[in-house]
Amino acid sequence: MTDPIDAPVSRLVIDLDALTRNWQTLARMVRPAECAGVVKADAYGLGAVQVAQCLAHAGCRRFFVANPDGAAALRSVLDETARIYVLNGLIAEADDLAARNLVPVLNDLGQIARWADEARRLERRLGAVVHIDTGMSRLGLPPAEAQRLAAAPELLAPLDLHFVMSHLSCASEPEEAENHRQLELFRDAMRSFPGVRASLANSSGIFLGDAWHHDLVRPGYAVYGGNPTPSGTNPMEAVIRLKARIVQVREVPAGTRVGYGGTYTTERATRLATVPVGYADGYPRALGNLAHAFIGDHAVPVVGHVSMDLMTLDIGGLPEAKAHVGTWVDLIRGRAMLDDLAARAGTIGYELLTSLGARYARQWLGGTR
Repeated sequence: MTDPIDAPVSRLVIDLDALTRNWQTLARMVRPAECAGVVKADAYGLGAVQVAQCLAHAGCRRFFVANPDGAAALRSVLDETARIYVLNGLIAEADDLAARNLVPVLNDLGQIARWADEARRLERRLGAVVHIDTGMSRLGLPPAEAQRLAAAPELLAPLDLHFVMSHLSCASEPEEAENHRQLELFRDAMRSFPGVRASLANSSGIFLGDAWHHDLVRPGYAVYGGNPTPSGTNPMEAVIRLKARIVQVREVPAGTRVGYGGTYTTERATRLATVPVGYADGYPRALGNLAHAFIGDHAVPVVGHVSMDLMTLDIGGLPEAKAHVGTWVDLIRGRAMLDDLAARAGTIGYELLTSLGARYARQWLGGTR
């Protein structure tokens, strides 16, 4: 008998209690600095609304998103005391951001001027963050603009400046000299903003030490269970578990080619299991012949190329009773597996996590929402 048409064949399980504990661990580490929550990209694909509500209940009062549309969804579930910052800056109409009580991270002098104009129009000071580029060459005021701003503080007079921030480019590599160079450049920039609070550290930056913490840290990946210290053991709790059900099992003889291009050939008679997850679901094609999944405590190899919608596992080492049609297979679980799979695929855990697709039935466990 087959399952009902709406029965999930793959599931992304999100442990909101573990996620909250990760944030609380980081918050304790950085005291007296404040700990924000970075919930951009729909909280790294795990549900920004659900995550933000849990973090708010745990005491988080500052949230960072990338774009205004992500901010609007949060504003509907967070009270007015929660600050929501838009990292990509003033890329929507200024009056719309002001009406929604959103705070743009201002990345150039033009954005500063537009936001100041809006403050004058409304005849009230508007919250803002100024981003100084100290080495990413991505967003933020470049050195020449930062110097012009420092020489003309009246440009910021209509604004309530919450923080001056920058962003570390090499924080996951603690021995990299660039971390110290950026810290010094940021300290130099902050001298032009006496009395203004500062924010520099991301997830990995927190682990560089107290000097990088300043007044506010902005962890993202570590909150979601990723390893902020790639050269060592992951100090965070696992948050996600990705699993799928076996949809077909077949017995094959030795010498059977598997998948597109026949990149894997069985060396013995074995059993193959097909699982309905592929690269369209964010499980990288490159993991074929490199990764393992788990059935219970048993590791089973992914064999052949991962297809768009399917992958194949060699389950020949397991008794039939432990692996059959309908059996759940863990594709990601535990605190190390996310980063390990990403490394095997030649990418980073951030990309793998945020790529997990919409076809998974998402299940949130625990949390206060």
